Amino acid sequence: MARAFVFPGQGSQAVGMGADLAAAFATAREVLQEVDEALKQNLSKLMREGPESELVLTENAQPALMAVSMAVVRVIERDGGKPIDSLTTHVAGHSLGEYSALAAAGALQLADAARLLKLRGQSMQKAVPVGVGAMAALLGIELEPAQEACKEAAQGQVVAVANDNGGGQVVVSGHKEAVERAIEAAKGRGCKRGMMLPVSAPFHCPLMQPAADTMAEALEKVALATPRVPLVANVLAAEVTWPSAVKQRLVEQVTGLVRWRESVLYMKSQDVDTLVECGSGKVLSGLVKRIDKDMTGLAVNGPADIEAFLKTA
Repeated sequence: MARAFVFPGQGSQAVGMGADLAAAFATAREVLQEVDEALKQNLSKLMREGPESELVLTENAQPALMAVSMAVVRVIERDGGKPIDSLTTHVAGHSLGEYSALAAAGALQLADAARLLKLRGQSMQKAVPVGVGAMAALLGIELEPAQEACKEAAQGQVVAVANDNGGGQVVVSGHKEAVERAIEAAKGRGCKRGMMLPVSAPFHCPLMQPAADTMAEALEKVALATPRVPLVANVLAAEVTWPSAVKQRLVEQVTGLVRWRESVLYMKSQDVDTLVECGSGKVLSGLVKRIDKDMTGLAVNGPADIEAFLKTA
């Protein structure tokens, strides 16, 4: 059996993220410094000290999460002496985590990943005026009934499934009123609970098309190498390696459904039994058992986690 490295998305950020790594490893400090220089911003200070109100802004949270993920990977590779392709057969990331996955697999330069995520965050925020869009988590419902609820709730507005996270957790996104209607429509289809999420824009739905256009233009100008291990793309729930195809998937992902449950099951079909979550938080490693009880999730956040992981790698 094999393991895959997976990378968290927005919501896993927290003040103090990466601080223990930076204190313990020069390699981690170099990653954070390189991201600061690429963005011409002291993002590492914001990550370390806050304020949280600034860190949670999409344009800051996205490159910050990637920076911590890459700090973990580089420490494993350089300080642990274990190249990523000797440890894993696949990489995957939840939403922005797909950029972290590509950087980890050597397809995307760290500085390019930081700049692209900054732009991605800014363009997603600009795509829809604040207050017009919303997202909600639907608990205790699967993908198809959630999609039916969205169809019923649209009524001329946009509402779509944004994330199929597995374990009966589906996130919907779109116009605020339509999202509110979708919560009610889902209750009639078995949804146990629907709750609005504290996000600043409706990600992964057609309202994000202006951001997708911006990213298509930006990605055209960036060199992308073939990843050292295949990427399991959000929008395909299947692997992709050809650079032009990877770019296309990154564009589609801005407006498209994050097929996380299916991505995990695809990796299982490829003999992956352990998902190693590299970076901040434990969201993805926590979801694993809810998607497939035979699979294992392992969160590698700080120095002690890295040390423990390297003993088994």
